[in-house]
Amino acid sequence: MNPIRISKLDHVVLRVADIEKSIHFYRDILGCPERRRKEDAGLYQYQAGASMIDLVPLDSPGGRRSGYGPPDRGRNLEHFALTVEEFDEDALRAYLADNGITPTKSGRRFGADGYGPSIYFKDPDGNEVELKGPSEDSK
Repeated sequence: MNPIRISKLDHVVLRVADIEKSIHFYRDILGCPERRRKEDAGLYQYQAGASMIDLVPLDSPGGRRSGYGPPDRGRNLEHFALTVEEFDEDALRAYLADNGITPTKSGRRFGADGYGPSIYFKDPDGNEVELKGPSEDSK
């Protein structure tokens, strides 16, 4: 019997080129409040609902310790999805546009809670972010 029982995504760690741009994106645009900041270690943590997004600058001790080069030398993340409580695509598109962000695609996608609407766009380091609406099953 497998003793591993995963209940949710705990956190994602992103290596970032410009910490200020990334903080602005995740804190101010996406609305993830700062939970903890350890500047000496190069770790900035933001609450994303029940999960966490950790930002690690490439030029910080943590960023150098990872052993990876700049993000443009190879990705270690395809995309990550954040569930949103309400999904109004027109409102999301307008808000993203107001913040200089162009969605790359949208549509009905399958996620942890089943099928539902989603929209994709890039963060300042080119990581693809998906905002996933409520599941059709939850309506």
